[in-house]
Amino acid sequence: MVVLGPHQDADGPGDHPARPATPADAATEAAAVPPTAAADDTSRPRRRKGLLDHSPFVTGFLLGAGALLAWWLGGLILQAGSVIVLIVVALFIAFGLNPVVLWLMHRGMKRQWAVFTVALAFVLGLALFVLAVAPVMADQISALTKNAPGWFDELRHNPQIQRWDDKYDIVSKVKDAITSGDLTKRVFGGVLGVGLKILATLGNAFVVLVLTLYFLASLPKVKTGLYRLAPATRRERVSSLGDQILDGIGGYVSGAFVVAVCAGLSTLVFLFIVGLGQYAVALAVVVALLDVIPMIGATLGAVIVSAIGLATDVQVGIACVVFYLVYQQIENYVIYPRVMSKSVDIPGAATVIAALVGAALLGVIGALLAIPTAAGVLLLVREVFVRKQDDR
Repeated sequence: MVVLGPHQDADGPGDHPARPATPADAATEAAAVPPTAAADDTSRPRRRKGLLDHSPFVTGFLLGAGALLAWWLGGLILQAGSVIVLIVVALFIAFGLNPVVLWLMHRGMKRQWAVFTVALAFVLGLALFVLAVAPVMADQISALTKNAPGWFDELRHNPQIQRWDDKYDIVSKVKDAITSGDLTKRVFGGVLGVGLKILATLGNAFVVLVLTLYFLASLPKVKTGLYRLAPATRRERVSSLGDQILDGIGGYVSGAFVVAVCAGLSTLVFLFIVGLGQYAVALAVVVALLDVIPMIGATLGAVIVSAIGLATDVQVGIACVVFYLVYQQIENYVIYPRVMSKSVDIPGAATVIAALVGAALLGVIGALLAIPTAAGVLLLVREVFVRKQDDR
């Protein structure tokens, strides 16, 4: 005999009506459902499709379009390269004049008047150079050109040079190239080329002058605007590093100017003493300009002056060689360290590498800008990268 339960009868469970669901039954069913199945698919966040999630055709098209856009932008930058160089040069000159503005401000002068005073002195200095020094330089360069053939004739008295000249005809070729005027035509493309080069140089100088005055007047606003691009949490740190880099650039530019002026003035006095006063102003300006170029500039100036001294008189040439040997030691170990001690902190090897890379990229201007740029990069490496590595 089968014992029936309270809700069962002989006809079986299928003939009995269904029992209403209770809250306990709903909880039991919910517990039996897996968690992943319980969650609705629409409630889960959907991952955005990336570039690689598209079809290969779309991916290749987007990558190709990006490459073409980068190539087009690179071409535009190259086309505007000369303008960018002028802007960078004006910025560096403004950074070099800014320490003078700050010095005047520390003496109680307002920034507007300090900028006006420095700008006026800068413009007057350029005008004085053009009006007073340029004509003297032109006359002395003309005298150098007239006397050059006689110096080449003197070189033929040297036995070794005479043998080279008999074999390769070196002296005659150089003499004809200088005196015939073909060198100027080949370099500048004739009379029209010379005029265009002069106009282009004057135009670039005017653009640099205007940009320099503008940057000098608005330098605090420019720095503030650039620093605001950094996140607020890091803005103070970025401002501190930026001020250090800009102060270093300004100190280097002004220091290089002071060192070049010392080289030019010492050359001017020396040439008047040894009897080369007729070329003293032109050669002093050449030495000062070349002395700005890192590593080789001072040596090039010494070689030029010594060669002219030897061509004029052997004793004068020997005196020039001795003078520059002594002066370069004084400049390298006394003048340069004292002037640059508070502006740039860069190892000697880094100086050579930076100057070589800058010269390869932008020529003389690149070599001039390479050292302060390298000093700024090394400062960022020490203050940012090295500190992060030390904190790990």
